[in-house]
Amino acid sequence: MELTAALAVIDALRELPRHPDLVLRTDSRYLIDGLEKWLAGWKRKGWRTASGGAVLNRDLWEKLDAARLPGLPLVHVRGHSGDPDNDRCDAIAVAFARGQSPSLALESAGTEAAAAIPEPPLDLAPQPLQRLLSRLELADRLAAGGYGLSAVELARLLEVPIASLEGKADPWPWRDWLVRPLGDGRWRLERGRGGLARQE
Repeated sequence: MELTAALAVIDALRELPRHPDLVLRTDSRYLIDGLEKWLAGWKRKGWRTASGGAVLNRDLWEKLDAARLPGLPLVHVRGHSGDPDNDRCDAIAVAFARGQSPSLALESAGTEAAAAIPEPPLDLAPQPLQRLLSRLELADRLAAGGYGLSAVELARLLEVPIASLEGKADPWPWRDWLVRPLGDGRWRLERGRGGLARQE
């Protein structure tokens, strides 16, 4: 979604006059690093990652690359850090994910425009639990798609040091998945009961 959102903003900006100081602010290091660090290498390697795996979301990366606007820099904003714009975007995304209709309008406060931040639902899970849920949902999507992950990607997903993956040659369970080494420096998640069901 962060790639799709950036693409929508860039496409909208193409038709609008832009202030020379305009920047695209995002809490997505994936978006920034992809556009600024990784994209050229992916294209040079035939859309393969450093570990040889296929680049995920290639269709969106190609669209973003073609849609770039000269002079529009990306600026990282740390998520959940009290930034009003980032907090508003997060509240809107959470509301839509829960099937709610947040207020998207800006409310005028004197001469300043203030963002209307929707009230979070009372049953909103704590941030650590929300982050865990996001990781588990991502793991399920990766397993369903049969994607290969580099050691760096897997370590980030599992939130473990990359050194802990070195030397693992046999499949091993993580939560409800089996982590299977592919033998080429990549790993694949397989869905199974308790992680061990698919090992037999």
